Order: sequence, then structure tokens, then C-alpha cells
Amino acid sequence: MSAAPVRVLALIPPMTQLNTPYPSTAYLTGFLRAQGVQAVQEDLALALVLQLFSPVGLQQVRAHIEAEPDRPQTARVQLFLSQFDRYLATLAPTMAFLQGRDLTLAHRIASRQFLPEGPRFESLEVYLAEEGEDPLAWAFGALGQQDRARHLATLYLNDLADVLRDAVDPRFEFVRYAESLAAAQPTFDPLAQALADPHNLVDRTLHALTLAAVERHAPTVVLVSVPFPGAVYAAFRMAQSIKAQHPHTVTVLGGGFVNTELRELADPRVFDYFDFVTLDAGERPLLALLEHVQGRRSQQRLVRTFVRDADSAAVRWINFAEPDVPFEQVGTPTWDGLPLQHYLSLLDMLNPMHRLWSDGRWNKLTVAHGCYWKKCSFCDVSLDYISRYETASAATLVDRIEAIVAETGQTGFHFVDEAAPPKSLKALAQELQQRGTSISWWGNIRFEKSFTPELCQQLADSGCIAISGGLEVASDRLLTLMKKGVSVEQVARVTRSLTDAGILVHAYLMYGFPTQTVQDTVDALEYVRQLFENGCIQSGFWHRFVCTVHSPVGQHPEDYGVTLVPLPPGQFARNDIAFRDPSGVDHDALGVGLKKAIYNYMHGIGLDQDVRNWFDFHVPKTTVKRHHIARALAARA
Repeated sequence: MSAAPVRVLALIPPMTQLNTPYPSTAYLTGFLRAQGVQAVQEDLALALVLQLFSPVGLQQVRAHIEAEPDRPQTARVQLFLSQFDRYLATLAPTMAFLQGRDLTLAHRIASRQFLPEGPRFESLEVYLAEEGEDPLAWAFGALGQQDRARHLATLYLNDLADVLRDAVDPRFEFVRYAESLAAAQPTFDPLAQALADPHNLVDRTLHALTLAAVERHAPTVVLVSVPFPGAVYAAFRMAQSIKAQHPHTVTVLGGGFVNTELRELADPRVFDYFDFVTLDAGERPLLALLEHVQGRRSQQRLVRTFVRDADSAAVRWINFAEPDVPFEQVGTPTWDGLPLQHYLSLLDMLNPMHRLWSDGRWNKLTVAHGCYWKKCSFCDVSLDYISRYETASAATLVDRIEAIVAETGQTGFHFVDEAAPPKSLKALAQELQQRGTSISWWGNIRFEKSFTPELCQQLADSGCIAISGGLEVASDRLLTLMKKGVSVEQVARVTRSLTDAGILVHAYLMYGFPTQTVQDTVDALEYVRQLFENGCIQSGFWHRFVCTVHSPVGQHPEDYGVTLVPLPPGQFARNDIAFRDPSGVDHDALGVGLKKAIYNYMHGIGLDQDVRNWFDFHVPKTTVKRHHIARALAARA
């Protein structure tokens, strides 16, 4: 007698992305179907937003506010109530516009007479002061009506999100929803307390959406993938709803957050919500788990899985030794079941490169598993998603690309590698060109010397429109300490080669690295200014360095001149770890000036100013010569 088939439902929890599905469920659903498993998927992050930001949802928000007349109202909430009829009349058409279903509305939105304007629109006054009467003319010109309208519609949506946060759920965010309950949280207590609280409007909406999805598909197993701390609270709320109504449905937790922060999970309360918690690449653990659910495999032969022991109630780690599914054999992701026509194309940032993260629906695909470099001292090089490096042939990759285009009808791809290897990208570009497969793509690389002007042009010819990469701290001393394997001058040459090929370039930047001085920071900003000035990069973002327990800094702090602060006791998340740096620099204060500078540089403002002007306190003059990058580029030529 054969085992009964299992039915798998993979869910994306709030909040991930609104412009395109987070790819984890697409990867797993495609893989499971290739194994003959009945698998479906839904995006409850998108579904929640579409429900809350609908005419019915808006009326529910107002009813909630009016039901608490004694609660103090912020200026945003007061404006919302006074302009409620306008919000109610404009919300549905604006959402349809952002979904690409009613593009003719752009003219009315761009007029700035159609949408009610809340505090988020105040940012336009900055441009007004800089540019004259039309604050958006510098970005969109006379013809960029669609983009102009999309930016205004995004500000409008952000205003409504602020109202929801002020009046209904103080944790609500489009990206970092209730993040503080999970990120680097050693104890499960805050999350448990939040989950024990009565449902608010957001919780009730998510509860109904979750149960509706389960009732539609009647799954045996529900997979919930949490890539970020900002998706954890909602993931547990979803599991709570499932367990209350369908206690025999098996719930499984996995994803990027679990892989990095829950590797030492020991709190049994997590298993009131999830029956299993799996680590790292999900293919092999899931195959083992599904066999276990079918009664074909004992619990002792699960792979990379936490369970709660039935007798002792303690958390057990089980890892029966089996090889991972090779990257070449993981199959093709599928977006079947996801409402691709309903995602919102937002335009938060006017910078043309920076906007790619939120504007447009991209098919997400991986060129290679892991990182071919895996040496950077700030990175989780000891974990599977970095350390296990595997590639697939260019033919296999293009087969996947063509299958995805045939399924979705869309030719935009975001390669989500940690760092796509130049050899694989070269082979991929050749295969795309030989087949005549026309796509647009962007992804992340290391700015290494293999990216010659010739290769950059070949990538552009194959459809590459943008590249992001880590410059990190623009200091040769610190880049060496980081084991980044690049120099500032090398980065300048590579990024200029990409720009010359017509490819937009985004630089990931870092501050607060061990032993980084104020002088290092000022010099790094000067290098960044010159990179913008010389057309090497068009976009950038400063990240505050965070030491993790899985990185070389976290494992060997003495090599980087710092000492670690012992982690507090706990049985939940364990990832970020504080450290003592003898330099004693106030990096948080410096970060304000760095972020102010980069924001202006991305809009072409202040590139001729002394970098010290971006800081509100005295910093030393840069030691970098004013034309250092220009001379490095000239030397290459």
C-alpha cells in the first residue's frame, strides 16, 4: 500500500516586497513539482496590503479610529480624517495605476490636484528649494509623466501606511514590519507577548487571508519562508491561525532569517506554532520531511531540522547525513499561482538605479549557489548560503530563463546571487546571444579585475542594465583588512567600464568597521564623491557594519583589533553581536552625514562641495587628493 500523497502550500508572509514576489516559494514550488509533489503557493504579503489599502480597508481604518475617541490623534491621522472622502475616492484608481492597469490616470496624478497630500509630500519641498517652481522637473523632465505620477502615488501610499501605523498598529511597515520583535532577539518573550495580544485590524485581516488560503488548497503541509526579521511576526501569526483552525496541518518554518539567526534555537514555545524548523537550502530537508509526513521515513532521519521532543518537550536538532540537491538539479522556479498582474510598481527613490528594487516586476533567479570568493571578513562565510559554492551550466540557466519568460510573459530578471561569478556571467551572456534570447537583467557582483571593458560590453549586449556591488569602506587599508580582494582604484576602473557600457552601477558602502577612524570615514566619503563625480557609480547606500557570530570578525575578533561583548542568555535568535573598538569613534553620528551626502550625490547635488559640509560637527580634512579617481582612470586609458 503506497503512502498517501502530500499537498504542500508555500506562503510568503508579510512583509517582503510589493513590486515582485519574494522568490523562495517560487524556487521550492518549482522544485517540488519537479519531484512529483502537489505544491502551490500564495503571497500573503501582497494580499494583506491589497486588502488594507482598498476602499473597504480604508473604511475599516476610519471605523477603528472613531471607535477610540479618547485616543490622541497625530497630525497625520487628523489630516486623513479631514480628507477621508478624497482618500476613499482616489485609492482604488491609484492602486490600479500602480499595478499598471490604468496608466491613463498618470495625467491627473501628476497634476497634483487629484491626490490628497500628507506629510510625505513635504520631501518635495526640498527639491522645490533646489530647482525652482517644479520640484520634479529635474528628475522627470517634460515627458516623464508616468514616472512622475508613480512617485507621487508612492508618497500617497506611504502617507496611508503612516496613518495605519499611528492609528492601528504601531509596528506596521511596508518592509520592516514588527522587526524589533525578532531581529537579534535572544529571547522569544517579546514575540510570545505580541502573539498573545488581542488581534488588531491588521492581525484580523491576515488571519482571514491565511485561513482562506488554507481552505482553498487543503494542504497537508504549509511552508512559511521568512527571509527577514520584518516577516517573522506575521509568519507566527499565520501559523497561529492555522494551528487554531487546522491543528493537524503540518507547519514548517524556514528562510533566510532562520538560516542566520535561529541556528541555536532552543525555545520549545516556537513549536506551538511550527512543527518543524529547517535550516539552509530547503530542497533536501523538505524531501526528507515530506517522506516523514507520509510515514516513509523516521524522525531520526530528518535533515537539518529542529523538532520538539514529544516526551521531554525539549528542542532537538536532527541532521541525518545526506548530500544536498546539486544546484544544477534544483529545477526551474515557477510563479504559477501568484497574481503577477497585481504587484505594485512603486517609485520611492528618484535615482534611476536605486529605483530598481521597488519599481517593476522582476523574475528572480540565481546564477550560482553560494559565493565563489567567500573570504570577506564581515560576511557569514561559515554558513551554507555563502560557503557551498555550486554553479549550473549556461545552457541550464538559459533553459530556466526561457521557461520563466514563457510562463510569466515578462523578460526582466534580477539575479539574486551574493556575488555572481564573472566566468558564469560571461558564459551566460554568450548563451543568451547565441540563442537570440532577449531579456533585461541586473544583479550583484564583486568589482574585480575580471570585469574588463570587453566583458562589461558583452554583458550589456546580453541585456544587462544595472549592476550592484560592494565597495564597502572606500579605504585600501580597510579593504585589505576585510579581505575584500579589491582596491579603490580597481573599483573605479571596473565601475567606469560598466558605466561606459551603458550599465547603471550601485555601490554598497559600509561604515563602522573595526578600527575605522574618523579620518578613514572622511576619506572614504571623498572617494565616493569622486566616484560619482567621474561617472563611475550612479547610486549607493551606506550600511552600518554589524558583527555577526558567523563572520570572521565574530569568530576571530582579535584579528581585527576588537573584543566581543558576551551575548545575553537566550534560546531564540543569535546573530548580531556587539563589540568594543579601541578607536572609540561615534559611528552613528558620522552615519547621519554619510547618508545625507549619498542621498544628495544620487540626485546630482553637492558634488562640488567639501565633504566636511555634510557633517554637523567638526571632522578632519580629507587626505585624499582631489583628482585621485580621475588620475586612476586616466592611467588605465
